[in-house]
Order: sequence, then C-alpha cells, then structure tokens
Amino acid sequence: MTSSPVYILGGHQTDFARNASRDGDGLFELMRDAVQGALADAALDAREIESGHVGNFVGELFAGQGQLGGMLAAIDPGFYGTPAGRHEAACASGSIAMLAATAEIECGRYDCVLVTGVELERNVPGAVAAQHLGAATWVGEEGAGATYVWPRMFHRVGQEYERRYGLKYEHLARIAEINISNARRNPFAQTRAWNYTDASFTADDAANPVIEGMIRRQDCGQVTDGAAAVVLASPRFAEAWARRRGHSLDGLPRIAGWGHRTAHLKLEPKLQASAGQAYVFPHVRDAIQGAFHRAGIADVWQLDGIETHDCFTTTEYMAIDHFGLTAPGESWRAIEAGTIARGGRLPVNPSGGLIGLGHPVGATGVRMVLDAARQVAGRAGDCQVEGARRFATLNIGGSATTVVSFIVESDA
Repeated sequence: MTSSPVYILGGHQTDFARNASRDGDGLFELMRDAVQGALADAALDAREIESGHVGNFVGELFAGQGQLGGMLAAIDPGFYGTPAGRHEAACASGSIAMLAATAEIECGRYDCVLVTGVELERNVPGAVAAQHLGAATWVGEEGAGATYVWPRMFHRVGQEYERRYGLKYEHLARIAEINISNARRNPFAQTRAWNYTDASFTADDAANPVIEGMIRRQDCGQVTDGAAAVVLASPRFAEAWARRRGHSLDGLPRIAGWGHRTAHLKLEPKLQASAGQAYVFPHVRDAIQGAFHRAGIADVWQLDGIETHDCFTTTEYMAIDHFGLTAPGESWRAIEAGTIARGGRLPVNPSGGLIGLGHPVGATGVRMVLDAARQVAGRAGDCQVEGARRFATLNIGGSATTVVSFIVESDA
C-alpha cells in the first residue's frame, strides 16, 4: 500500500560550522534561525502553521533546557497557541518528529505543519559531550571501560562485519574521504574549510589517530551546533499554495514513503538476534524496505541518491548493503567501484553527511529530508546530483535502536 503524499513547501538549515555558545547563542537562537528561514523559504506566515514538532535529544543535559515546543511562540507571535511538542529518539529525534507531523497530515488533522530539529553540543568540553551523548546507550549496562562510548559501540559493529564477512580499513577510510570531499561543496558544512592531507584517510596514527578500536578520527561524525526546519503540507494545501505562486504541484518535493522500526536498546542483543542471518541489522533492512514499499518502488536502483546516517564510517558501511547496493557483507564493492561517490551510479551523502556536513543530533533527521527535498527540486547548488528526482534517507538513533527511512521525490 502506497502512502498519501506529504509535500515539502520549504526549509532551512543553520550553518553547521557555527559555534553557538561562542557567539553568545543557544538552543533558542539556533531554532529561531532555522524556523524563520523555513518560513521565508516557503513564503508563509507563522499564523498559517497549524501544528509544530521539535526534534531534540539532550537539551536538558547540554543546556539544562526542556519543553522546547514552547520556544516556537517565542520565535514568532504567530505561533502563540499553536499545538507543539518535542520528540526524542537519540540521533533519530528529528525523524520521529517528521513521522508525527506526516501522520497528522495524512489523517487529516492538520494541513500545514512545521518540523524543526535542534541540538547544542559545543558548549561543553569534548569528554563531557561524549558522556551526555552516551545517554542513548543503556546507561550502566553497556560501554563500560570505553573512553568514548559511541566510537566503541560502532567499532563493535565493524567487528561484527569483520567476523562475518571480512572488513578492510581502507574501505572505511574511503567513506570518510568521500563525505569530507562532498562537504567542501556545501556552504553549510562544518568541515568545509578544514585542512586534511592524504594521510588523513589512512591508518596513520599521527594523521588519523585511533579513538576506539578500529574507529579513527576521520571515521567519526562531528559534534555540532545546529538546527534545521521544514514546512510540510497536505495535497490540498500544497495545491492551493502552488497555484498562488504559479507552480506545478507535480514539481514540489513530496514524501512518498516511510519506514520505521525500533529494536532493543542494547547493541549486543541486536547482534545476537541477527545471528545466522544475512543482514547484521534485519530491522534496518525492514525499515528501508517499508519506505520502498510505501513509495511504490521495487529496489534501490530506482533512487537517484541517498542521505544516510554516517555517525561513523561503519554505520555507512552497514547502510550500503542494507539499502541493497550490494549483497550483504559486500559494501566494499560499491566503495571500490565508485558507486557511492559524486558522479557515481548512486551517490551517497552528497551533502557531506554527518562526517562532513555535521551532526547536531536532534536536527539530523530533519536536515536529511531537507537535503533530499532540495535535490529532487534541483535546488541543491554545488551538491546537486544531476537529474535527481527521487532520494532516500536513513536516520538511526542509538546503536540502530530507532531506525527511520523516508523516500522524497518530485516529477519536476
């Protein structure tokens, strides 16, 4: 069964290179800039928004601040009284907010809904930030002995691939190199002006030091301050919006399908559950296939590109075979063939992904959908995949605990 389309009228993201606290800003200012930018991009007034959703993971830990839905009314008086709330699912918080918003539109409750995601992470020392972000593990039950718990967890994912299928570090390094290279084209990317050498993408302990296990510095997504926002609409609202502006409804980006799965909070039970199966995370494969099914597409080659979770290179390595670019355990083939690179058969993370663009945790799922919408509308600038009409996203919270995938397309 296909989904009823939900249209994307506009959106905005902040500059992920920004250090908000250094500028005297915080969660509110980041969210404000994204929301105001999205409204301007959609040419809508806040009073036309009927509902609001905020994705955020750990505002209470980094900023001592919760109840973020109430910030919308502080951004614009037109939001005063508008129903709004905050959603949390670790790195998938933004996608869970997206799912709630699309459900409201699909069931007919509202016709025009705002979704924003935000995270403030650079206002504390790195070790403190790592501890805060570790709240998405089963605290006290896993990650013991790790200095940096998430690199340790995704090292463990790499270990599982190594045990089942074999894994070469050069393939992980190439993922990082591609994403950093893509980010240089993105005016919002955190790493766009950072300096690297050829040795940065090798197992050179000086140029690319070990963080935990097989995970080295360039294998890691960034710690980022940032926000993103999109305006979603029902077919009825979108058609009237397009008519007033002389646009075609078919040319507007739309969410054509979605998939959502949630697994055990701990990593090891997930790995144990997939023992003897082809995929390391069958529920991730199921989420992707659910999005494909609802969008009415048969396989990955009907896509023009993918924005996927790459909190670590091992995460993207996993995503490649779970999307079906290769047989299970053979992601290296798509890396070596150049399939996922810019200009390849199916580019992955033309934005730069979490490694190159940045990873403000609560914003990432929203940002992925925004980038996908820009791609299929031909508005992705120097990141544009030529002729793109259909993109997929894959957003993962925790150790693949919460998994959400969207298909975004247009007929333009």
